[in-house]
Amino acid sequence: MPNNNIRLKVEEALNSIRPYLEADGGNVELIDISADNVVHVELIGACKTCSMSMMTMKAGIEETIKRSVPEIKSVISVNN
Repeated sequence: MPNNNIRLKVEEALNSIRPYLEADGGNVELIDISADNVVHVELIGACKTCSMSMMTMKAGIEETIKRSVPEIKSVISVNN
């Protein structure tokens, strides 16, 4: 498990994008960060079934996390 500092930074990045997801009836939950700095998230609410969810993952959530926490290698949705 990576240190708490990385986890806090990832949570902060997610908090910055949550208002946009919530506006569409969805949200995202941090599930885990692997030892090799891969973030696992779960899309919830409307985001779970939205046809644009892959674009939201890559262009929104992953980009936001990687910009805020450069140590993160990738972001994976456990929904897929």
